[in-house]
Amino acid sequence: MRAVADALWDAFHEAGYSWCGFYTISAGGEGEEMILGPSRDTPACSPIGLHGVCGLGYRSGAAIVVPDIRTLGESYVACDPRDMSEVVVPMLDGPGGVCIGVLDIDSRDVDAFTDEDAVGLAQVMEAAGLATPGAELSIVHR
Repeated sequence: MRAVADALWDAFHEAGYSWCGFYTISAGGEGEEMILGPSRDTPACSPIGLHGVCGLGYRSGAAIVVPDIRTLGESYVACDPRDMSEVVVPMLDGPGGVCIGVLDIDSRDVDAFTDEDAVGLAQVMEAAGLATPGAELSIVHR
């Protein structure tokens, strides 16, 4: 996860990423909150509840593309009030595609992420061994 967060940050922060990192379900397996894993480049909220975009990605096992976070209202977990859009991609493991965590990327630009970005990020996680290759990825727009 550290290598992926660093590589994505190095490749894309000048193109608009304001933050990227991973969240995994908290130890103990109760599934009520997620904790921050490796991330770049500023501090982030941790732990976070499952009511936000990361929680939705975790619970649904779907990638979430949020063109404008202002449409989310109170369900948005705002770690940086300057962020305007977000993409969350689940780490799917095993033949059933069980979600073990999410990759979360934020931007200060509206409409910064596309379906193609979500698919590409899922492929990066597969190549890095963080997700099972070939797991079917569904994409939800919020």
